[in-house]
Amino acid sequence: PAARDADAVARLRAAGAVVVGRTNMTEFAFSGVGINPHYGTPGNPADPARIPGGSSSSAGVSVAAGHVPLALGTDTGGSVRIPAALCGIVGFKPTQRRVPLRGALPLSWSLDSIGPLARTVECCAIADAVPAGEAEWEPPPVGLAGLRFAVPQAVVLDGMEEPVARAFDAACRRLSEAGARIVEIPMAELAEIGPANAKGGLPAAEAAHWHRALLAEKGDLYDPRVRVRIERGHGMSAIDHIEVTQRRADLIARADRTTADYDALLMPTVPLLAPRIDAFAEDAEFTRLNLLLLRNCALFNFLDRCAVSLPMQRAGELPSGLMLVGAAGADRRLLSIAAAVEPVVGPGA
Repeated sequence: PAARDADAVARLRAAGAVVVGRTNMTEFAFSGVGINPHYGTPGNPADPARIPGGSSSSAGVSVAAGHVPLALGTDTGGSVRIPAALCGIVGFKPTQRRVPLRGALPLSWSLDSIGPLARTVECCAIADAVPAGEAEWEPPPVGLAGLRFAVPQAVVLDGMEEPVARAFDAACRRLSEAGARIVEIPMAELAEIGPANAKGGLPAAEAAHWHRALLAEKGDLYDPRVRVRIERGHGMSAIDHIEVTQRRADLIARADRTTADYDALLMPTVPLLAPRIDAFAEDAEFTRLNLLLLRNCALFNFLDRCAVSLPMQRAGELPSGLMLVGAAGADRRLLSIAAAVEPVVGPGA
C-alpha cells in the first residue's frame, strides 16, 4: 500500500478536492483498451458491451456516468485521451514537464504525463493547474475567426471508420463556418515515428527496466498481454534506447518547424468507435485493435506535445473524439482554443 499520495493527488487535496477512491484500469497502464482480467473490465456508459478505452478506463467511465466531476489519469500513449474520446468526455494531456510524476507508478519516464478527465474544457483547465502547481484559472475567451488549424495527412487519417470520418468532417466544416482556417499539411514526420519505435520503443525498454525484479518474482501473476509487451524491452540494447532517444529529438525539432505557423493540429483522437469487449477474445485481434486505439495519441507523446480530446459526435451517436494538439509548453493557449472549439463541435452544437 502507498505510504503517501502522489504529488499530483496531494496538490488536489490541498486545494480542497475530495478523493472518492481509485478507479479500475489496465494493469500497469500498458494498453489503450481498458480490459483487466484480474478485476474486471468496466463497460462503456454509451454501451456496456463496448470497451471504455484505456488505460485510465474507469476514470473515463466514472466521469461519463456522472459519478464524479473529475478524474486523474496517466497518459504515456493516450491513456487519458482514449477513454475520454470513447466515453464522450474531455481529456487533457499536458506537456510532460508541467505536472510532477513523483508517486505515480511509471510506465515510461520519458513519455508519462498526468492529466484530468472531466465533462468540460473549463473543468479540465482548473483541474490541470492545481497538479501543475499553478494558480487556478479559467480559459479566457478566444475567437475562432482567423485561427489556423492544420490537419496532418500522414498516418492519423488512415483506416478511419465511417462514423468517425463523418464526425470529423462535420467538425472541420463547422469550425470553418465559424471562421477558422483549416489547412491540410503532409507532416511526413509522423510516418517516421512508427519505424523509430519498431523494436518496442521507449515504453518497452523503460517498463522492462522497472519491472525486471517483479517479473522475476511474480511474472506468472501478470496479465499475459501486458507481460508480453513489457518483455519486448528485454530484447532492446542500450544502443537501441539511445537510438530511439536521438531520433525522437530530431523528429521533435523537425515537427516543431513544420507546425510553427498553426494554432493547433486537428485529427480524430481515435480512428474507430469503441469496439465490443468480445472483439478482443483473440490475442491477434487484441494487438491489432490496441495499436489502432493508441496510434494517433501516441504520436504526440513521442513529439512532447500537449493535447486535448473533445467530444465530436452528434446526439444519439456513439462517442468519438476530436483531438487538438498544441506546441510543447503552450498548454494554456491550447485549453483556451479548446474552450472555443468545444461548443462548435460538441453533441449540443
